[in-house]
Amino acid sequence: MTTKNTGIIDEINTMLDNLPAIRLEDLESETAALVIIDMINGFVREGPLMSGRVEAIIPEIVELSKKCDKLRIKKIAFADNHTDASPEFGSYPRHCIKGTSESEIVDEIKEAGGYVLIPKNSTNGFLEEAFQDWLDNNSQTDTFIVTGCCTDICVQQFAITLKTWFNKNNRKSRVIVPVNAVETYDLGLHNAGLANAMALYNMLINGVEIVKEVE
Repeated sequence: MTTKNTGIIDEINTMLDNLPAIRLEDLESETAALVIIDMINGFVREGPLMSGRVEAIIPEIVELSKKCDKLRIKKIAFADNHTDASPEFGSYPRHCIKGTSESEIVDEIKEAGGYVLIPKNSTNGFLEEAFQDWLDNNSQTDTFIVTGCCTDICVQQFAITLKTWFNKNNRKSRVIVPVNAVETYDLGLHNAGLANAMALYNMLINGVEIVKEVE
């Protein structure tokens, strides 16, 4: 890595360290939704892709979920639920098979409840028919707070696809990603700190609103 590239990464990290926070109460609750992506056992507490880094954001998401309940903000939770035939296992270890405990939402978020559960068989939950139906049935919703894991895979794909879908349909939207409520994993060359920073920056330059937190 050149010195120039290292300097750019330092600048991105400095920018991320100085992001503003926003207040949940300042959003229009009737048109807002909380999205929780893949906060399931298979990415937190068991299986080949479990991560303590992801487990650490559970309290932030639970707190935000409870605040959304008080303001009657809608909630969606995506959960990886793969079949044995999933071609995704060519890129990642076999994980989160439908019907196993790995594919279950973690207990803390499950106990908070109040969400629409959408199983997904790919890294991009936007593509699921159940989410497309949810969009059709909640056409007034144009503000999304996106949380969960992994920042550089499922979160990034969903957030950018959602934002570009609104753009394609000439509709204004806010797709908000709070840094304190997303995370990714460390594994070999996959450095979580670098992956997080680059994914957050990539979402930012694609129109996604990156904030320190949603208070």
